[in-house]
Amino acid sequence: MSGAEKTYPPIKMIISGGGTGGHLFPAIAIAQEIKALSPQSEVLFVGAKGKIEMEKVPQYGFKIHGLWISGFNRSQMWRNVSLPFKVLSSLVKSWVIIKRFKPQIAVGVGGYASAAVLYVAGKKVIPTLLQEQNSYPGVTNKMLAAKASKICVAFPGMDKYFDKQKLIETGNPIRSNIKKLSKTEAAAKLGLKANVPTLLVVGGSLGAKTLNEAIKGSLEKIKEAEIQLIWQCGKIYVDRLKSEIGNALNERIMMTDFIADMDAAYSLADLVVSRSGALSISEITFLGKASIMVPSPNVAEDHQTKNAEVLARNGAALLVKDSEAETELVQQALKLLTDKEKLMEMESNAAALAKPHAAHLIATQIFELVK
Repeated sequence: MSGAEKTYPPIKMIISGGGTGGHLFPAIAIAQEIKALSPQSEVLFVGAKGKIEMEKVPQYGFKIHGLWISGFNRSQMWRNVSLPFKVLSSLVKSWVIIKRFKPQIAVGVGGYASAAVLYVAGKKVIPTLLQEQNSYPGVTNKMLAAKASKICVAFPGMDKYFDKQKLIETGNPIRSNIKKLSKTEAAAKLGLKANVPTLLVVGGSLGAKTLNEAIKGSLEKIKEAEIQLIWQCGKIYVDRLKSEIGNALNERIMMTDFIADMDAAYSLADLVVSRSGALSISEITFLGKASIMVPSPNVAEDHQTKNAEVLARNGAALLVKDSEAETELVQQALKLLTDKEKLMEMESNAAALAKPHAAHLIATQIFELVK
């Protein structure tokens, strides 16, 4: 998201973390901004073998090394037997990677893969920067914070968890290809109409069972309301849902496992229903969209609820609990779609929370630390 004319001397940077899109895509945005400001810079990713970053990072044109590492499994304790060996392996490999690559800075974006890399970097007196996406910090970033040179955060009030002297409130970086289209252009891309109130339900690439059940149970209400529905149900649910409700769909309901053109989906939507992961919130506020947040109950420290509460307190979103979604979600969404004044107010409040230059702010901090 570079808007600056200034260029910077080339640097060598390792960026580590991932495991989920919420950690990975901000990392990619930071790397893209480093290359935009200093095309000769070298960026090397380090992730966890078998995780999303190993597939996605090369698609964006960056090199990546994988570590044999995983998080602590609380539900199946026997799976932790190999964890000490994984930790030792990841520390040794991180040491080898850093010795060969000779980075001038190491950046951690959360996720267990970043722990070993930043620990070794700290031992070698290489500056380190952490980027925390959520309003409640992850275990890895909390563990690494004491030795970090700078900590870039997305939400206010993070001095409850980190040293205030190290904190910079930058917002969350988003991918440089996220942009807002006209409704006419977006509707044409999706095969829908530009002038019909549109609800976008995003359950992520895997899907969200609660959101799917809420929509499935209220399809008749949705059809009666004469709105358009863009429903990303996820790849693990799509076949079952098609067999259960295929006959109940019509030309105003677009149900799909994955939305390739999220720009068009966001741009056409008058209201977005989503989980409240940091990445989703960053994109929704960047595009100035009214939303209903349904925090996932299956995340560490209930951080999605804390994320959603920030939007709700600022009038940018409604918060519906996961346990109440099947009865409340569609009712609230249909009510909002008829209140254009309220939607406009929420859109304005969402846009006010956006940090569109987050990647640039983080990149400039990286260059300053190297200098």
